[in-house]
Amino acid sequence: MQGYNGSTIKEPPMTAPGTVYGVGLGPGDPDLMSVKAARLVRTAGVVAYFCKAGSRSNARGIAAGLLAPGAVEIGMEYPVTTEIAVADPAYNAALRGFYETCVARLLEHAEGGRDVIVLCEGDPFLYGSFMHLYTRLREHVPVVVVPGIPGMSGCWTATGQPITWGDDVLTVLPGTLDEQTLTDRMGRADAIVVMKLGRNLPKVRRAMAAAGLLDRALYVERGTMAGETVMRLADKPDDSAPYFSMVLVPGEGRRP
Repeated sequence: MQGYNGSTIKEPPMTAPGTVYGVGLGPGDPDLMSVKAARLVRTAGVVAYFCKAGSRSNARGIAAGLLAPGAVEIGMEYPVTTEIAVADPAYNAALRGFYETCVARLLEHAEGGRDVIVLCEGDPFLYGSFMHLYTRLREHVPVVVVPGIPGMSGCWTATGQPITWGDDVLTVLPGTLDEQTLTDRMGRADAIVVMKLGRNLPKVRRAMAAAGLLDRALYVERGTMAGETVMRLADKPDDSAPYFSMVLVPGEGRRP
């Protein structure tokens, strides 16, 4: 750029944007985190994580022993969890605004040249909240996804039973599906993982019974974590199912 006297004036260098990393932390046991994930968490200057309002973040709890002193923390509190039914248009509307606000907060750091680590339970691309940030962020700044061991893997390992044999087809079902759809899908499956239990557990139990699978179904709570519980679903005495819980039906396929 030319100055008034014809001299050349150097423009200030542009700040290169930082990278947003969606880091999969694995199923819950910090020892099951990948080497890459642990390295990124240890060196992170800005760390973000999802959490329920008024509650401790599970993802931050998994990574707690690795966080660098002085790291900037961004707690992203969900506006709703189970208060509104997922089929209600208000649910998507609330979450849409929430994710857009989260993106703005992360971009404030990334566009200023700072890397941001988003802590993700399990794998970021498997029923994870990070994917909603990813699709919005990737048009603005570099985004890198670090895969993690999914929670379902930790749960079926906790049962001590292989989930698939030979040609078994694994079916993953969200418990939010309606009861008839659950029953139909279960009745055609070889091996099953049911996620998103919570208030849906009674419905899932009824669907398992209707599909003739209740005696084979296993309930796993907090797989690989402190307080891990494994039992037959038929033996579970109540309908309580916290966030970290799944129902599994191991396959019975071909084997030598």
